[in-house]
Amino acid sequence: MNKIAYNEIEEILYKEKLANGLTVYLLPKREMAKTYGIFSTNYGSIDQTFIPIDQTETITVPEGVAHFLEHKMFEQEDRDVFADFGKQGASANAYTSFTKTAYLFAATDQIKQNTTTLLDFVQTPYFSKDSVEKEKGIIAQEIEMYNDQPEWQVFMESLRNLFHYHPVKVDIAGTVDSIRTITKDDLYTCYDTFYHPSNMTLFMTGNFEVDHMMDWIRTNQSAKHFADIPDIKRNYPTEPDSVAQKESTLVMPVSVPKCTVGIKELSDELYGDAFLKKDLLQSMVLEFFFSKGGSFYQTLYEEQLIDDSFHFETDLEKNFGYSLIGGNTVDPDRFAEKTIQLLRSVQKKSFTDEEVERMKKKQIGQLLRAMNSLEFMANKYIHYDTVGVDLFRVIPFIQSLTADDFNSFIQDWIDDDRMTVCKMVNE
Repeated sequence: MNKIAYNEIEEILYKEKLANGLTVYLLPKREMAKTYGIFSTNYGSIDQTFIPIDQTETITVPEGVAHFLEHKMFEQEDRDVFADFGKQGASANAYTSFTKTAYLFAATDQIKQNTTTLLDFVQTPYFSKDSVEKEKGIIAQEIEMYNDQPEWQVFMESLRNLFHYHPVKVDIAGTVDSIRTITKDDLYTCYDTFYHPSNMTLFMTGNFEVDHMMDWIRTNQSAKHFADIPDIKRNYPTEPDSVAQKESTLVMPVSVPKCTVGIKELSDELYGDAFLKKDLLQSMVLEFFFSKGGSFYQTLYEEQLIDDSFHFETDLEKNFGYSLIGGNTVDPDRFAEKTIQLLRSVQKKSFTDEEVERMKKKQIGQLLRAMNSLEFMANKYIHYDTVGVDLFRVIPFIQSLTADDFNSFIQDWIDDDRMTVCKMVNE
């Protein structure tokens, strides 16, 4: 077990890679009453096309399989795992994103028992034809619910506008039609390929004794048999830099129109420091201009083009990235025109050393505040770990950024061919 000390933030992290390939991180926080555990696989909704383990031919599974699999994992042959956690005083949950699937619990008592439950149910799949068919109706209802949510529809339409072929443009849950075609064999194929311990991470943080916890996890894993560590071969389509569609309009019964401007971020396969640098610059520059203290926000507000629903977000993954800016607006056309005009003006900007220092201090302050959350630290650490970044080394990296880094970034950030507009108006 490796002990890693981060003196700058007064944290100590323990890491061990087990014989079966599972990477375990333990971050003890004895001052906390709660413990949070997350068991994550590097497998998300975009992983539709791949070569299954022990096979040689590439297959493409139906849209929504990763999310469907997450739902089914909690249902064992003789019980519902949620009930097990409940009896042990824990709250449990799971989520599927574009790039990962994670199972988690939080508890103040029976931590070892809950850790065992987490490991055992995720590593003991049970799918029957009847239960798969029953789940299709449940997930179809979930999909229909999201289809009725204007904000989600604008989000997904913006991604469809941005991407030609990349599966990020597909709803994580799939479609009602796609989930109807999912079989138990599809679930086992994806499980066997992507749920091998070598493709997974266990992160535990909170009130526990490190040596006892690691011994408990080692014992649990050594009692199970797994196939040899596989070489997972995923296939993603070649994606052009340009957007798939410059503009689209959705019609839904909304009281106030909505508009989102999307930026397709350049995202070659990035890893380690290169990934972190782009991730930070992308986020910090967007916040500099569009946060409530930013000049672009003030311009939009003064022209009465935004209200409290205004928001912006940015996401960078290994092989895709995007930024979205939008919200309710009484004049979608004018909002889109003005926002794009402001974005085009970015290249004329030259960040000063003082502005960069303010951005860096703000980013570090936000990160330190977020680190008070066990959930944030565990989830963010796993997210960064898959792209070769150590969350607890991020602060020194932020401190190393210079005005030249920011000014170089904005020279290539905005391109008309990589921007799109999605509007939503009333019927």
